[in-house]
Amino acid sequence: MMKMKMVTALFALSLSATAVFAQKGVEDGSRFGHGQDSLNCLKNISVYTEYVKTNNFKDAFTPWKAVFDEAPLAQVGTYTNGAKILRALIATEKDGAKQKEYFNLLMKVHDQRIQYLDQLNTLSKTKATKGDIMGTKAHDYFSMGGQDNNEAYAMFAEAVAAEKSNLPYYVLMEFVETSARKVKADEAHKEQFVQDYIAASGYANEALNAAKKESAKKNYQVAKENIDAHFINSGVATCDNLQAIYAPKVEASKTDLEYLKQVVKVMKMLGCTESEAYFAASEYAHAIEPTAETAIGCGYMYYKKGDFDKCLTYFDNAIELEQDPIKKADYCYSAAAVTFANKQLSKAKQYARKSIELNGENGKPYMLIAQMYASSPNWSDEAALNKCVFFAVIDKLQKAKSVDPSCAEEADKLIRTYAGYTPKDEDLFFIGLKKGDAVTIGGWIGETTTIR
Repeated sequence: MMKMKMVTALFALSLSATAVFAQKGVEDGSRFGHGQDSLNCLKNISVYTEYVKTNNFKDAFTPWKAVFDEAPLAQVGTYTNGAKILRALIATEKDGAKQKEYFNLLMKVHDQRIQYLDQLNTLSKTKATKGDIMGTKAHDYFSMGGQDNNEAYAMFAEAVAAEKSNLPYYVLMEFVETSARKVKADEAHKEQFVQDYIAASGYANEALNAAKKESAKKNYQVAKENIDAHFINSGVATCDNLQAIYAPKVEASKTDLEYLKQVVKVMKMLGCTESEAYFAASEYAHAIEPTAETAIGCGYMYYKKGDFDKCLTYFDNAIELEQDPIKKADYCYSAAAVTFANKQLSKAKQYARKSIELNGENGKPYMLIAQMYASSPNWSDEAALNKCVFFAVIDKLQKAKSVDPSCAEEADKLIRTYAGYTPKDEDLFFIGLKKGDAVTIGGWIGETTTIR
């Protein structure tokens, strides 16, 4: 009897020990659990992994789901493979209710991965981020059946704010698409939509420039084109719309430097530099903190108003304040164009030459100088000598297209036009000149050219 009691006690103890030892990972915080649960977990990982390798997602689901539910810390593959399995099942499932069930589980996969992110990152050399996972979740929500555009947009916005140019190209595209859908439903979203477009376009461009593989470059180029298309098709991408968006807010924010800078940047980027909102934002910002960008905005404003002197003062200010030689060259070119329009040819030429010194790869200053020469060829009492100015004009046009191929088409067109104004051989003969001779153009031009 005593022996029987001892056996019974030992059996009960054994059962108790087994019960304690057999624990799931979700219960005790371990990777695989303990005891029989650990063995079951490892078996399920092996089974579903083999099914995934052969794209047998239907049979992979049950063992994968067991791992997902019972051992959330087992491996990163639980989440990457799980998303793969569920996307396939959603795509092939005919029953709407079942499809919705898979979709909700897919969202849970991403949420659970974020929940255990720190622990899971210890298992992988490549560390995931919450923003990266949120971008994938947003993409899955957007492309696999999510119905609430506002919810999709919020997820995309969070991901883009966190990861910027590190996101896949399709996430940047879909972010702008959801923002465009949002603006169609709510006009109050217009300003934010513009900001979203500017941000996504910039990040896509950064990623394109950083890409090493041709496939990646192609993808980000496609993203840029799609982002631009969404913006153009939104109906927001007009200077009139931007004027309507920004004008009242600029007046209400005339002491908010950061907001004013943002308006100046956006409107300049979108080519709305003749809008009153751009002028006002530039002037208010310049009064608080003068910069080259605000100065050039003020310059355009006074040019539009017809105040040439104030315009040029601000342009000079912009040139002085700007540190980037390429931007400084652009400002010099703008000053040259404005001064040329005001018929101050010598001064215009000085600005153009300064632009060339700063950026010798831009053909536009050479084109402008050519047009200056052509506009005022009469420096001599001798008509044939005046016509020689057009050889100098052609010189500048040839130079323009040699340094900047983008100018070639326009330069060639002008060359053909101005070639008709050069002197004839008989006109040159009477003043003792012929083809191949050098001739110095006097006056404000001060150029030596060759007769041909």
